[in-house]
Amino acid sequence: MLLRLRVALPDRPGSLGQVARTLGVVGADIVSVVVLERVGGRAVDDFTVAWPASGSVDRVLTGLAAIPGVRVDGVWRGTELSEPSSGREVALIGQVAANPDHGLATVVDAAPALFGADWAVAIRVGSDWAGGGARARAWSDSSVVSASWRAPDVPPQVDIAPLRPRALSAADGVYLAVAPFQRGGLVLVVGRGGADGDAGAPPFHSSEVGRLAQLVGATASVLGDRLAGPGLAELGPAGTNSSRVA
Repeated sequence: MLLRLRVALPDRPGSLGQVARTLGVVGADIVSVVVLERVGGRAVDDFTVAWPASGSVDRVLTGLAAIPGVRVDGVWRGTELSEPSSGREVALIGQVAANPDHGLATVVDAAPALFGADWAVAIRVGSDWAGGGARARAWSDSSVVSASWRAPDVPPQVDIAPLRPRALSAADGVYLAVAPFQRGGLVLVVGRGGADGDAGAPPFHSSEVGRLAQLVGATASVLGDRLAGPGLAELGPAGTNSSRVA
């Protein structure tokens, strides 16, 4: 299986090599490394490794904990490689452009794998949200327009006002990243962790939120007024619309 590790380490020569050697010793085969940040003498990297499904993850954690200055911030299962520069997001926008009638559902379905999340939903918020109005209403009052596999019928209850790309944490331990389409009151929400997800998953990093915002912006540019059309506006309450993915 693919295992993802978020590791904070000293930003100095040799540190990455120590982590790589340790992963090799415990039996983890590194398939990709993504540098999320390098600030104040520290770096945060996401490793994707091939790991035996029957193997104990504690071996990995124990080995990394023995390296001075290294901290594991998250460990969770992956379904695809985490490579922001691989062109997969560009290819996804190409699919949206080729079949715009299903463009929103295409993006929602692809988002969990792209961002190491458990699920994704596109929700429609009220006009007060879309117009930058006062405090957001409960998400249960919103409509789930499209949802990926494993998505909850009602997203975790959090206040996402002001409506802008950012990372959030729900009371039940679910980590969220949100980005508005700026059209039709639509917002893309991706979530991971919590009781029904992978408990070892970390919060969304600012670089992941930035990528999510870019994907949403590109989708909005391609789909344009389709996102605000009557086909979306006439959808009913959460969980009752026909575009939801089973």
